[in-house]
Amino acid sequence: MFGLKPTYGRLSRQGVFPFVESLDHAGAFARSVEDLALAYDVMQGPDVEGDAICARAAEPVSGKLAALAETPLRVGVLGGWFAQDAFPEVLEALDTVAQALGARDRVILPGAQAARAAAFCLTPVEAAHLHLPDLKTSAMDYDPAVRDRLLAGALLPASVAEAAQRYRTIFRDEVARAFERFDILLAPSSVCPAPGIGQATMEMGGQQVSVRRNLGAFTQPISYIGLPVLAAPVNRPGQLPIGVQIIAPAWREDLALAAGLKLQRLGVVAAHAPGGPL
Repeated sequence: MFGLKPTYGRLSRQGVFPFVESLDHAGAFARSVEDLALAYDVMQGPDVEGDAICARAAEPVSGKLAALAETPLRVGVLGGWFAQDAFPEVLEALDTVAQALGARDRVILPGAQAARAAAFCLTPVEAAHLHLPDLKTSAMDYDPAVRDRLLAGALLPASVAEAAQRYRTIFRDEVARAFERFDILLAPSSVCPAPGIGQATMEMGGQQVSVRRNLGAFTQPISYIGLPVLAAPVNRPGQLPIGVQIIAPAWREDLALAAGLKLQRLGVVAAHAPGGPL
């Protein structure tokens, strides 16, 4: 499936079960980029009463997507943190996407690891604040791993969350400088191909590590600053799925979708029907 995580505040989160106030986005999944763009257009529009951060007017993309997909884009490939510990097949898939889009430049964001750490700190603190009333009365209704992380977050000092919030501006400015040179940035969606159902650990750097803790390592720095991302499945039938992030500047979902449409037309990315061969 293709997935679109729009800019933070683009789509209303009314009715969405909350987790982390400053990281929660609403988005959609679809089997094609065109369907995803249509769903995104339908979901747009201000909703200040239902979600105070959703105040921006709708900016439909479907009508201009085909033409935009034919327009050359300046494409950078994130390296450094975004390649660290990635499985070889993940990097190969990323290179395939980069070559299809004519990307030759590698981009290093020195603050990415710190941004991931900041997001990792914010998540339990803000989530604990949202869920503490329910934890006090219905703690056993939560998944044990989630419950323990929320309870730990409730015990963290406020200074941890404050520092994590302050770093957001620093990292946002760093990424904005990269977008002065590029229209979109590419990165893996995860460090590994899709893990098996119920798989708890995987090997990274010669060690067994938690799948739950490491699967989102490459997405957290981007979600931390609220940028739009199209997650596109690389077309590799018969093999475990691998996704690539197509990252655009704030409020430019059209650029990410246009790049995704171009890749889809080239056959580089594709969503295969469920139940097919792995």
